[in-house]
Amino acid sequence: MDRIVVLSGAGLSAESGLGTFRDMGGIWTRYDLSEVATPEGFAADPAKVHDFYNARRANMAGAAPNAAHDALARLSGRADVTLVTQNIDDLLERAGASGVIHMHGELSRALCHACRARWDAPASMAPGDPCPACAAPATRPDVVWFGEVPYHMERIEAALADADLFVSIGTSGQVYPAAGFVEMARLSGARTLELNLEASGGRFDEVREGPATEVVPTWVAGLIGDASA
Repeated sequence: MDRIVVLSGAGLSAESGLGTFRDMGGIWTRYDLSEVATPEGFAADPAKVHDFYNARRANMAGAAPNAAHDALARLSGRADVTLVTQNIDDLLERAGASGVIHMHGELSRALCHACRARWDAPASMAPGDPCPACAAPATRPDVVWFGEVPYHMERIEAALADADLFVSIGTSGQVYPAAGFVEMARLSGARTLELNLEASGGRFDEVREGPATEVVPTWVAGLIGDASA
């Protein structure tokens, strides 16, 4: 069976009500990303950053996995697949997928800026919250901000080097290092497929356009022969 690497982006969760960066009127458009999604922004105003991520955490709690998440969860149980996501939500896990690689961290986790300890985040976080490991008031969301190195890159690159098929779902393909994954896969001899609302312009062997809740279940059904996908 093919070894598959799936990269998912914001488009996977958009139909669950979790907006993409470019949604007009969405949560991202009401904030300056340099103030809420950079280490410098956190240092300047940690309360503002926590308010932003508290709102996103509440939004995630009120969302539910959609048909695309469900299809990928089914695929993960039937095929040799590595699920890599740029999303910081937990909808793939709630759909039943396991072993998801969150290259940009997880909204449901907290990180100590002082000692690097990690733990499950409460629904609401504040600048004065003490780290459970070192007691420093240095807690932050365990997410990768602009200017920081994504998590698990060695695992991801190893999976791409070994892949027979690379599939990109719901991502613009404009932000590195994820934007380079299709080329890494191609150089390793993998076939490449994009499932997206519209083509990103990347060098894919095949592109299927449409909402994630339509194109992802259809692709999975064709792959594993599951009429319920």
